[in-house]
Amino acid sequence: MGSEHKEIELKLVSELMKNSRRSDRELSKGLGVSQPTVTRLRSRLEKEGVIKEYTMIPDFRKIGYHLLGLTFVKLRRTLAPEEVEKARKRTQLDLAKSSFGVVMLERGIGLGHDGVIAAYYRDYSDYANHKKILREYPFLEISDMDGFLISLDDEVRYRPLTLSSLANLLGSIGNQP
Repeated sequence: MGSEHKEIELKLVSELMKNSRRSDRELSKGLGVSQPTVTRLRSRLEKEGVIKEYTMIPDFRKIGYHLLGLTFVKLRRTLAPEEVEKARKRTQLDLAKSSFGVVMLERGIGLGHDGVIAAYYRDYSDYANHKKILREYPFLEISDMDGFLISLDDEVRYRPLTLSSLANLLGSIGNQP
């Protein structure tokens, strides 16, 4: 039953990624299990942190954002643990006051950089202001910064931000030979 149980969990996660507003009753019909089973599984997945949040993805253009920016930063030195915590707190305060929507800020490696920021901007001026603010952070000591901007107004779209393709992959895992 272990792999069958895991398969149902993945299908539940998949269905919730596609539409997190569905009731446990609706989900149980789609998954072919009882409603109490879905309720129990959902509750456990929430407690274990598998399900981190319920959200929706808006049409960012319709709420005033016209650019998606990926900003890659290279630091002169690695931050000490206490500096990381200070940076995290300062970032949270600054983001609460900003007009740009940072959706991801992570350390990593690649392209000769140490981290990446994904954010939505109202316009290029907003993006330039964000870069200026980043350069002014005394604890970051940025040695290099590169960006990649995506116009959300472009009529040619290949695959806008969505989780449905990943949801479909998770939902089909149990159906593969």
